[in-house]
Amino acid sequence: MSDTSRRVTRQTLWTAPRFQVERVTYALRNGQEHTREIVRHPGAVVILPRLDDGRICLIKNYRVAVNQVLLELPAGTRETNEPPDVTAKRELTEETGFSCNDLRPLGTFFMSPGILEEQMFAFLATGLTEGQAAREIGEEMENVLVTPGELELLLSNGEIRDSKTLSTLLLYSRYSA
Repeated sequence: MSDTSRRVTRQTLWTAPRFQVERVTYALRNGQEHTREIVRHPGAVVILPRLDDGRICLIKNYRVAVNQVLLELPAGTRETNEPPDVTAKRELTEETGFSCNDLRPLGTFFMSPGILEEQMFAFLATGLTEGQAAREIGEEMENVLVTPGELELLLSNGEIRDSKTLSTLLLYSRYSA
């Protein structure tokens, strides 16, 4: 749901390889102007790889922003105008080494809509075939295969703290119920 009737001005403050920062000034309903800084992002995908035996492939991923290794589902940024399913297949193979025969959408969500326009597209990948990962320079990852019971324990213990992973697991629980 968008509100196209509002008066909006945009100023690009900074451009990085994968995103831009804009200052956006817009009219509130009462007519006053308000300014926010927004991160413009092309969107991303998150993939839940499920092996034939029911195990889920998570990755241990070092995240410099929080200076921690997190347990996550594989994910990645869309290229300009790239369909989300194409990104999902590419990122699944790059990050885990797995390729899939079936990719099903689970849903979409916004990461942090107060400051970031990034929309995540969540997928379930099945019919997996193991191969060689092609991780980018700077990606310090390793695959972690977990049973549904182990996944439940990781969630119960608060060991999964990545929002895209938590959101996708919630969408998957609805799908698999």
